[in-house]
Amino acid sequence: MNHSRSNGGASPHAPDVPPYQVVLAETDWDSLQTAFGGGADLPRVLARLLEPDPKVQVSALSELGELVGHQNTIYEATAPVAMYVAGILTHPAAMTPRPYRNIPIRATLLNWLASTAYDASDEIVGRMQQYVPGFLTRGGPLAAFRDLRPMLHRAVAPFLQDSHEDVREAAVIAALILAEHPALAEHRDHLAVHARTILDTSSDDPNRRVAWKALEAWGHDVPDSEPFREERWDWGPHSDGCGDLEPPF
Repeated sequence: MNHSRSNGGASPHAPDVPPYQVVLAETDWDSLQTAFGGGADLPRVLARLLEPDPKVQVSALSELGELVGHQNTIYEATAPVAMYVAGILTHPAAMTPRPYRNIPIRATLLNWLASTAYDASDEIVGRMQQYVPGFLTRGGPLAAFRDLRPMLHRAVAPFLQDSHEDVREAAVIAALILAEHPALAEHRDHLAVHARTILDTSSDDPNRRVAWKALEAWGHDVPDSEPFREERWDWGPHSDGCGDLEPPF
């Protein structure tokens, strides 16, 4: 089996992510704002995520990071793109191994979701609202993405106990960030166990910082002081060529 059949703590109240085919066919991509105008090119890019060539898949996900996550910004097209990415987590193409890294593309998809969710996280929103009052505009693209967090969490949760370490860690980080949504509060004690595993076993400082922050925010015991530098999270698709999406070829 590629991943656990258990729902891994998925909320029974959250709706399932729509089938990726439905998201692709029923979204008016042309009308949605990206970093570079309308989203007419997005269906073509999204379809490349299901190509059998992992280089094509990684390149497509990196391109998506620019189109709907440029400068760590949430655009109108970000929410449906995230639904599509979440919807293909169970697709056979998600098990394609990364070149030169024995890591399924599924881990990269989960890392993309985690990094995008972080750009809409309470921490980032809180920082921005200090300088830009009304930053979290009701009905805007940022609010629309944040409303999707229970649905995205439901898609991510089955991989919290995945047999592959990289998939499992990526799923935990995504779930920890998404679980800031009030509707997911009932899952936080369950996720805290996974967060402690990250602190105990992961060598990835940005991931360990996410785990530490979640435990602190949820009232769990943590080390006396945060053992990580306070700086912009430079992991993931928006990094400067050092993240999981940087092709090693």
